[in-house]
Amino acid sequence: MADKEIYSKYRLGDMLAIFIKDNRNGSVGYTLLPEGYEDEIQLDGWWSVEPAVQCKFVGDSYPDGFIHGHSMKNSQSSNDMVFLGQRTETAASVNIIYTDYERRGVNITSVLEYADGTDFIKAYSVFESKNGEKQTLEMASSFNICAFPVLGKGLRQKDLVLHRLKSKWSMEGKLESRSFLDMELEPAWLRIGASSERFGQVGSMPVRRYFPWMAVTDMGQEGSGYSIGAQLFINYSWQMEVYNRDEKNSLSGGIADREFGHWMKDILPGERFVTPVAVLTVCKNADGPVCADIPGAIRMEKTIDVLSRRLTDAQMVNLENVPESEKELPIIFNEYCTSWGNPDEKEMEAIAERLKVHGIKYCVIDAGWHVKDGNDWSDIGDWITNKNKFPGGLKKTADKIRECGMIPGLWYEMEVAGKDSDTFKNEDMLLTRDGVPIQTMFRRFLDMRKPEVIDFLTKRVIDNLRDNGFGYLKVDYNDNLGIGCDGAESLGEALRQNMLASIGFFKKIREEIPDIVIENCSSGGHRLEPSMQAVTSMASFSDAHEWQAIPVIAANVTRAILPAQSQIWAVIRSKDDEKRLYYSLSNTFLGRMCLSGDMSTISDEQFKIVDKAIDYYKKCADIIRNGRNYRFGPYQDSLNELKGWQAVVRVSEEGKKCMAVVNTFAIKEDTCITFELPDYFNVETKSENLRFDCFKRDGIDIKIKDRKILISNISDYDGLVFRIW
Repeated sequence: MADKEIYSKYRLGDMLAIFIKDNRNGSVGYTLLPEGYEDEIQLDGWWSVEPAVQCKFVGDSYPDGFIHGHSMKNSQSSNDMVFLGQRTETAASVNIIYTDYERRGVNITSVLEYADGTDFIKAYSVFESKNGEKQTLEMASSFNICAFPVLGKGLRQKDLVLHRLKSKWSMEGKLESRSFLDMELEPAWLRIGASSERFGQVGSMPVRRYFPWMAVTDMGQEGSGYSIGAQLFINYSWQMEVYNRDEKNSLSGGIADREFGHWMKDILPGERFVTPVAVLTVCKNADGPVCADIPGAIRMEKTIDVLSRRLTDAQMVNLENVPESEKELPIIFNEYCTSWGNPDEKEMEAIAERLKVHGIKYCVIDAGWHVKDGNDWSDIGDWITNKNKFPGGLKKTADKIRECGMIPGLWYEMEVAGKDSDTFKNEDMLLTRDGVPIQTMFRRFLDMRKPEVIDFLTKRVIDNLRDNGFGYLKVDYNDNLGIGCDGAESLGEALRQNMLASIGFFKKIREEIPDIVIENCSSGGHRLEPSMQAVTSMASFSDAHEWQAIPVIAANVTRAILPAQSQIWAVIRSKDDEKRLYYSLSNTFLGRMCLSGDMSTISDEQFKIVDKAIDYYKKCADIIRNGRNYRFGPYQDSLNELKGWQAVVRVSEEGKKCMAVVNTFAIKEDTCITFELPDYFNVETKSENLRFDCFKRDGIDIKIKDRKILISNISDYDGLVFRIW
């Protein structure tokens, strides 16, 4: 009998889930392949099959291989899991594969869900205690993909690449590609030492340092390369991991474990625990050159764009669960970059008067409406209107905004309290660690698990919004509460419970004010993950308010969230010349258009350009809402020293229309931008019926020759948008 054999195989759209059995120990795990590659599977070699779930229970031995402290994978708990069998069911066009294991009275199930017609798989794990004793988890994966790559013979680490989306304040989503060899993800001579690249985030800002997103690429032999992608739906501490000990690698992700995220979870008799959902996908590598122009990095951006689109397709359902006002991606005005946190009634009413009849839907009052005189926002948490700034009350200003044909919006940072607020001193409402309120500078954090906190926020947030006629809520979150809090069996588990309760309050807002539009913001983009996107209408893409790197960041972010849910700033200043206006406004076509700045004082000539942008955006909205991105241009190593150009082509889902957002950075005077339209755009470009229009400044020349776009007479920091259909 062979060491390993295929136990089962499932065709899920254009993907294959291959379950492999290790006949030496009975372990069964799965790997993913694009369809058409199944005949190239190689099961020979010196490697073991990992189960579809990785876990660690308190009391079991930690892993060997000199990796204890760096990884909890392949501990005694995982190795002792007994494979029980596999079940399938179909419900409402969703195909579900259950892979069942048992470990000392705990049933452990890996669940893969595939909906017909989609190109992604949902994965999660279920733990259910069947004995009479409490058992404590200290690691539990949502997914564990083994046998990567399952194609080719022998050790193939030189062909493998890990891709991650990095993140920091105002620099979200930068693609990092590193070879497995560069990270020492290869076995040593005797195969007894393990290696791991475990990464993630600890705390309540899930997109900090990295997005909960990962891709791996097999560069392939003789054209058989493929890539696997994963994204977690999680708004608290998480981890992903690439593990190696032999000729194959495993990929896993889920809640940050005890070592990484201070997490332990008691499984009580009869209790059932379900891990957060992960979305998985796999596809053939896209055609195109492999770039090795950065030391230690290998980039395959065409493949990453395809993989990212497949992952974010899982979020398309969000667009069906938003208020009716959101269906056509209306324009937002937010006054933050107008007053910089110092709004008042007179200015807001003047802004509303100037903005009416310009096609703007939402007019948002940002931070500062609650601030006491002479205060620096340190009173956040009480949410009492400053009557000196708004003498008529918030309702008077909201009514004025509605009279001007727009929906009024209001900013909150509702999950925290500032040092000058009464809430800050009410420790019964606050999260603690070691019995002491968790505090970062002047902020403390509300315990969202407590009914009295929800009652307080219902009165100060929901009732305030409803009573004053607001239809838009911007929720900010400007600090991280760290490794966790008191109130559960571990700091990490209490953090998980609190953050799930926070999502619960977002849902409560929607239930009580069904038509409200909610914006997800966290110092810009620190909450850009799918579970938060599912309970909001859109998210702030970044705090890069006036930075020239906006188009690069905006394009980066669309690899993790939908453009239709990515709000992009265009801060308009009275001093802006025509060129700057086109640059700022064109950026917003990479997501949702959000205007700010000197909108009440810009000239009529400047407003004409803004109006052109608004009108043209509405023409492009259907492609922005439903389409596929393709990115062109040189890699931007530094966001402070941008060079060259960037073009993001978005093709409508049916392939009959496309639009492109083109930006230049530091370029030579004679630069001509050239790129080919993606094959997915299946319109004959030589046809006499081909239609074209654009949003650009005069003088820039755009030509279409066969399927090539040629742009000339362009200079530094120009921006333009065009459509073809």
